[in-house]
Order: sequence, then C-alpha cells, then structure tokens
Amino acid sequence: MKKFNVGIIGATGMVGQRFSLLLSEHPWFNVVCVAASSRSAGKKLKDAIGSKWAMTQPIPEAIGELTVLDAEKDIEKIASMVDFVFCAVNMKKDEIKALEEKYAKAECPVVSNNSAHRHTPDVPMVIPEINPEHIEIIPAQRKRLGTKRGFIAVKSNCSLQSYVPALTALMDEFKVTKALTCTYQAISGAGKTFETMPEILDNVIPFIGGEEEKSEQEPLKIWGKIEGDKIVPATTPNITAQCLRVPVSDGHTAAVFASFEKKPTKEQMLEAWANFKGVPQELELPSAPKQFLHYFEEDNRPQPKLDRNLEGGMAVSIGRLREDTQYDYKFVCLSHNTLRGAAGGAVLLAELLAAKGYFD
Repeated sequence: MKKFNVGIIGATGMVGQRFSLLLSEHPWFNVVCVAASSRSAGKKLKDAIGSKWAMTQPIPEAIGELTVLDAEKDIEKIASMVDFVFCAVNMKKDEIKALEEKYAKAECPVVSNNSAHRHTPDVPMVIPEINPEHIEIIPAQRKRLGTKRGFIAVKSNCSLQSYVPALTALMDEFKVTKALTCTYQAISGAGKTFETMPEILDNVIPFIGGEEEKSEQEPLKIWGKIEGDKIVPATTPNITAQCLRVPVSDGHTAAVFASFEKKPTKEQMLEAWANFKGVPQELELPSAPKQFLHYFEEDNRPQPKLDRNLEGGMAVSIGRLREDTQYDYKFVCLSHNTLRGAAGGAVLLAELLAAKGYFD
C-alpha cells in the first residue's frame, strides 16, 4: 500500500488529539497538516493545545511541531497538500455539514467523526466489519456534489459501536426483532476529563442530548441497503435506548436485551460471536482487531478499566449472556469510545477506503 498524505481538521480537540496518536506511526497515513479554528491558526499544534492535551501519552513530536492552519479559510491550501482529511470539529451541525461539503468540493475526500452527515442519504455511515458495501454509494454522492475525487464518509455514533456488532452477528440466522439498550457512557464522549467535569464525580447524569435518538436510528441506516442513489434504512429491528453519563474516563458499556424471530441457544450465540468477522479482518487492515468480538465467561466482565483497550481498543467485549423474562436474552457489551467509537473507527474506515481505491 502506498503512503497517503493526510490532514486532521479539528486537531486541537479530544478526538483530534486521539487522531494524532493513532496516525503518528501509521503504516499507510502520513500527517502533513493540522487545522483548527482561527483562534489556534498560526500556532504550533503543541502550543495551540497547551494544557488541554487530554491523552495519557505525550503529543507526537513531529505532529506537535506542525503549524495549525485555519479549518475554514485554508481549505484550498489543505486540499492541495493532502490525499484526504480526517474531520473532528466542534461546531454547529449545519456549519459542519457546509464545511465538510466545501472540502469534498475542493476534491479533498473527508473521513468524518462528526454526526452532521450521518443521515445524508448518499453519505455512507460505516462500521467496516458490518456494512463495508455502503461505500459503493460514493459515486452517486460524487455525481451530486459534482466532484471527481471529493466525497464524505462518516463513522457512526460511539455509543452503538458496542451493541450493534453483537446484534449484527445474530441477525442473518436468528433475525433480531426488537432490542432494548441502556448505555453507560464515559466522560471522554463529552470531550471531558475528571478535571474538566467535576460534576460527574460520585454521580450519574441521566441525559445526554441527542444520544438516545442516535442510538435508536443510526443502526437502521447501518443495516440498510443501497437503492439507486441513496441508502435506505432498514425498518427492523425496533430499538429503544436510554443513555446515561457515568464517572468513567473511557469506555462505553451497554446493557442489551434482545428478542428473535428464531430464538437461538446460548451456545449458538456464543459461536456466532466467536466466528464473526468482516472485510477488515479478511484484508488484514492495520487497525483491525484480529478477533472482533470477545466473550468473557466471568460474571464481573467486561469492565471499562480492564477491557476497554482490548486489541488496541478496537475490539468489542461481551459478557453476562443469560435468558430474560421480558426478552429472549440479555447481555452486556463494552467498547472504547474514543478508539473503536471515534478516531480509531474513522482510521479503520479510511483504511477500508484506501484498500478499495477511493483515494486514488
């Protein structure tokens, strides 16, 4: 695989910082520019971030020395420097939609961590192990945008990265009819640390704006099909969600309840999870976990503190599978929200797009 020059748009934020770490020694992607708001433009990235660096590892030296460009004013310059960009900006949704389309129309492909375009019908929203075929909508999107190279591809919401894979592994054979999920979400999902979110200590906050709607609706697009020039969401299974913010630094946990058209045995479910893999595993993409879904037999697993970094934070952990009185089964899932759920998931999506020739 040839090396691709990439940019990070929104490089000063928490997800942008995670991109810096993941890309600093990436075998395919070479970070040549970083961009943020006009407040940070003109400074070295390490100086623009300063004391707001939230990662446990230090900022990569070469990336920290890059001069921050203006994410809105320097689009043409950035597009001339890179093969594509990662985008993780903190702006209003309509502003993000417009910004990402400007990059695409400047013939600069965008791999986005933002939610703004997740429901745009010709923008693929991809978990690479689950719906890689959705990238085939890109020619239709390019036709709408009037571009030859430029396009937008997005990753899905961080909170559903744990339970959607676990349900997907059971869909074809057993047909999930309905599911309920309660997610217990880490503070890094809000871009916070314990220092910047003291109100979470000794506390649970039972509301995360927009999160329940995303958790209920986004899986249906992921499970949808391309029809003509758009992705048509699936109509089943029916999902209901409740989302809570908990005092955990990283790692979103989900308590899942599911019913099936054809109820599997526990052994069949465990076998389906153990054998589930996708295109990233087949292509051996650099960021892909070798074993996507891991099941823990212990009653007290998975736990964020113990299991969030499994396979570089890109695997999903499952545990506590048992029959339920209201639904057929219940179980617990865990995924790292800023790795699999955010920057890592976007890097894996970019690897899929690179392997399939969309950046050529």
